[in-house]
Amino acid sequence: MKEIQVGLIGFGTVGTGVVKILREKGDLLSSLVGVPIKLKRIADQDLNRDRGVPVPKGVLTDQVEQILEDPDISIVIELIGGLEPARSFILKALEKGKHVVTANKALLAHKGNEIFKKAMDSKLDVGFEASVCGGIPVILALQQGLVANEIESIFGIFNGTSNFILTRMTEQELPYSAALKEAQQMGYAEADPTLDVEGLDTVHKLSILMYLAYGAPLNPEAVFVEGITRIGALDIAFAREFGYSIKLLAICRKEGSLLEARVHPTMIPKSHMLANVQGAYNALHIKGDSVGDILLYGQGAGMMPTGSAVVSDLVNMGRNINKGIAQRIPQNLSIQRFKEKGLSFKPFQEVMTHYYFRFSALDRPGVLSTIAGILGANQISVASVIQKGREIEGSVPIVMMTHEARESDVQKAIQEIDRLAVITDRTVIVRVEN
Repeated sequence: MKEIQVGLIGFGTVGTGVVKILREKGDLLSSLVGVPIKLKRIADQDLNRDRGVPVPKGVLTDQVEQILEDPDISIVIELIGGLEPARSFILKALEKGKHVVTANKALLAHKGNEIFKKAMDSKLDVGFEASVCGGIPVILALQQGLVANEIESIFGIFNGTSNFILTRMTEQELPYSAALKEAQQMGYAEADPTLDVEGLDTVHKLSILMYLAYGAPLNPEAVFVEGITRIGALDIAFAREFGYSIKLLAICRKEGSLLEARVHPTMIPKSHMLANVQGAYNALHIKGDSVGDILLYGQGAGMMPTGSAVVSDLVNMGRNINKGIAQRIPQNLSIQRFKEKGLSFKPFQEVMTHYYFRFSALDRPGVLSTIAGILGANQISVASVIQKGREIEGSVPIVMMTHEARESDVQKAIQEIDRLAVITDRTVIVRVEN
């Protein structure tokens, strides 16, 4: 083979990072592959915007078919995001005998079962290192570095936007709205931040990791999700008082044949490594039965970190093509493993953990005992209580930390408490991991 020709679909932020790396390090990367890597074509709707990186004449096109129908292009990089037309482009590339690299976590989470089956049937590879936590090589770690392990748990901060917001709320005592506005001004948050702050982006990434670690079918609906929008500066302050930090945490834990999967704001001890991950950074805490605890930390998004992950897949794929091999790493068989091991998802209502409650109540005698009585009647034991005397819009905050309790009991108790005439607002619940 004289060279490996590549087509890039999507010349946005990450696509620009990929082009910059290929231009600056093309000779080195080609030497690592064994043959030259040539970026033959870039498809994008906007042909005129200056990306700050020169592109040879004739490379840029607004016709994706010029990539998909070109028999000389053996690898297609998809970086447009979203479900469609990205799904159709990837399936068409595989149909045409082309390997695929993508950073599209939403697409893989929702349509990955279909895409990976198509790749397996076509004896082609799909690289997706950039789909989870940008430049952190977690896909490589699960596919290769940790294969000697049964993965016992995965805890992670997968979304830089939410982590930046919570960091600013913690460090500067900002309300959520002010921290979000700052994140938007700095380019960390979109004009519509829903995917990030409601935890959906994190769910997509966790789904992909469970697919690799346990063979779980790609199914975001199997993961409980709750966002950070109801976390207030008061909750941050109380967490600090109890010795915790609040993070939007992805949690996956294997308990026998059950897989527990959830994403929500979580209090973690200040002494834990994840509690000290600040700003827009990501981190993953993985526990394997052989390796024990490991922490992967780094930039989870951005032009160059994510571009680095894309190029990593490109080089690995190029090496395989140069050697005439494909599907060297059999990730496509993982769903079969899930069924063979008899695994299933644990119902969220059966989850056992510790809880933080912040009640907003009228300052009247007997309120605390009434709340405690309802909790006790639902098998929820209170570990500590803080009741501040100051009023907030006519109410006083009552904060409780519990011993371990069952989610179904908590939901039943909180529904009953929130119906009390003395309760002035919905109770804030934060789950606690010790």
